[in-house]
Amino acid sequence: MSQDPTDLPMVQFLSMEGEVRVPAQWAEYGEYLKNLTEADYLKFYRDMARIRRFDNEATALQRQGQLGLWVPAIGQEGAQIGSGYGVGPNDHIFPSYREHGVALTHGIDLMSILKMLRGVNHGGWNPDETRFHLYAIVLGTQVLHATGYAMGVKFDGKVGTGNKDEDLAVISYMGDGATAEGDVSEAFLFAAVNESPIVFFVQNNQWAISSRSSAQTKVPLYQRGDGFGVPGVRIDGNDVLASYAVTAKHMDDARAGKGPSLIEALTYRIGAHTTSDDPTRYREDEEVEYWKARDPITRFEKFLRRNGVAQDFFDEVEHAGELLSAEIREATFALKNPPIENMFKHVYSEQHPVIDEQLAWLEGYEASFGGEQQ
Repeated sequence: MSQDPTDLPMVQFLSMEGEVRVPAQWAEYGEYLKNLTEADYLKFYRDMARIRRFDNEATALQRQGQLGLWVPAIGQEGAQIGSGYGVGPNDHIFPSYREHGVALTHGIDLMSILKMLRGVNHGGWNPDETRFHLYAIVLGTQVLHATGYAMGVKFDGKVGTGNKDEDLAVISYMGDGATAEGDVSEAFLFAAVNESPIVFFVQNNQWAISSRSSAQTKVPLYQRGDGFGVPGVRIDGNDVLASYAVTAKHMDDARAGKGPSLIEALTYRIGAHTTSDDPTRYREDEEVEYWKARDPITRFEKFLRRNGVAQDFFDEVEHAGELLSAEIREATFALKNPPIENMFKHVYSEQHPVIDEQLAWLEGYEASFGGEQQ
């Protein structure tokens, strides 16, 4: 059984009962809560609820054969929505493949994510317009991409100038399993020696598919960067306020030229690793129920109700979720398959006869069924 988050040395502001307290040792992070308004709190809750509704709908669509795969993030909404809003307007984000909540906070059309996992396109959004780079399906590669980008930011002199319109930093998301990849260690090294403006954000959902975190490391993940010169901090990833404040502070520090840092958000993957996974084969129901009781959305709802937010707001959010589900279903069922020749384009810089031969075979195979294949 995983340890209770309140017993672990981590940044936590929101109790399980919805009370906010800023311990003295985390006062520098607590400063970032002072500027939050009720509108910000409502936004946090609305987006956590919205992305969970989207997540559940996407799982149902995959089970109906509308998606090739789905990657659930249920249980991790606090880490994602909080940290997403802690990233500044100039900053660049390099996600893994589970950061649906972060995508929402930075204006990504949720249908773009579904199109990618249906195979309609290879990404579906323009990173130049959003600063939210494409999902990285290959484990850990995005961390090196992010580090290279941050190195370029430093070389271009866009960090530490004090010009808020120009300075920027980079954040790279990864799971606990990715920290075992060599790419991540290389990224830590390059970021440290170049004092690059980057924050490494580890969503420790405690399972790398079927491998428990304790089978991957003998030290807490936030300490993994110490040997490279990347200081780390652990937060309660199910506390959206801690996720926001700590991310905002570290992004400010990176933007100011203080170099790289690492945040480990301790959270939990309530569902499967992907829709091709069966978590009942490797973990106990008791553990899952333990973490369901620490749900980030339920905890934040308690906070809002304690602060006088009326039932009307929660009813509005529920209704908006129903509308979102209907829109997502309708839009997904309306998607057309891309032309089959698309998969043969851009394989080589010049067209190749073997590629032409393969395309001709597939076109003939498709035609043998008669009519348009969906």
